[in-house]
Amino acid sequence: MGRGKRPATYEDIEALPPGWVGEIIDDELYAFPRPSAWNLWAVSVLLSKLGDAFCLGTRGPGGWWIVREPEWHFSRQVLVPDLAGWRRERAPGLFERDEPFIELAPDWVCEVLSPSTVALDRGRKLSLYHQEGVSHAWLLDPRAHTLEIYHRGSQGWQLAAHHGGEDVVRAEPFDAEPLDLGRLWAPRSTQAPGP
Repeated sequence: MGRGKRPATYEDIEALPPGWVGEIIDDELYAFPRPSAWNLWAVSVLLSKLGDAFCLGTRGPGGWWIVREPEWHFSRQVLVPDLAGWRRERAPGLFERDEPFIELAPDWVCEVLSPSTVALDRGRKLSLYHQEGVSHAWLLDPRAHTLEIYHRGSQGWQLAAHHGGEDVVRAEPFDAEPLDLGRLWAPRSTQAPGP
C-alpha cells in the first residue's frame, strides 16, 4: 500500500459499480468486472458437476458444501474465490447464519484464470489460501484449456497434477468421480441440428 494511502474498507467494496467483484488484500482494494463468457461457462459446468456429486450427493459421495464466489472474511482480508468448498464434517452449520460472508477457511478453492486476474490469483491469493490452511487449490485456465491441482505442503503449495485438453481426470480432493475437462471449455459454434 502506498505511503499516506488509507487502508481499504468494506465500504470501498460496497461503493463499486453494480456487477463488480471487490476483494481487500493486505489493506488494498482489488476490483474486477464480471468474468468473461469463457470463465462463466467453466465455473457453471464445474459447479454443476461437483455440486451433483459432492454437494447434493445425487451422483456421487456427497459430503461437501460447494458454492460460487463466496465472500470469505478473515483478519482484515476479504477474498472471493471463483468456487470454494467446505467438508461438511468440518463445517456442519456453515449456512445456518444469515450473513453475506463466511469466516471459516474453505478446504478447497478454485480460481478460474483470466488475463486481468492471473497475477493476483497465482500470487498473493494463492499465498493467502495456503497461509489460512486451505487444503487444496485448483487453477483452471479456460483459454489454455488447463487445470492445475495443488495440495497443501508444509512449506507451500505442491503441484499434484497438471491436466489439459480433453482429458478425463480424477482431481483431488474430488477424485472419487471422474471429471471430463473437455466439458469445461466453452463450446465452439456448431451447426443447428436438422429436422
